[in-house]
Amino acid sequence: MNDNNDKCHQTRDADDVSVWENEGGALDHSNMNHHYGRRIEPDGSWTIYHVFTGLPADMGSRPMAGLGETDATATMIILNAHNAKRRKAASLQPTFATRL
Repeated sequence: MNDNNDKCHQTRDADDVSVWENEGGALDHSNMNHHYGRRIEPDGSWTIYHVFTGLPADMGSRPMAGLGETDATATMIILNAHNAKRRKAASLQPTFATRL
């Protein structure tokens, strides 16, 4: 009887992990570099979205919707890495107060 309960919990846990991964994984809320997540749409396509607004991201003039899972994952990683690099570069720029 416990085996059935364990299998049920394992299946439920696997489903929870799947949903979590579909949403781009757990966000580190203290890390402001992760602005983009991914989600699966009802039609089975994937969308990269801005995690703070929920709106689909765009890359230049290309909307980040209607993607395959692999493209969505790779592009989400690239966008977050680019954002981290941009924010780091901005933090290294001297501010008005530090120039005085």
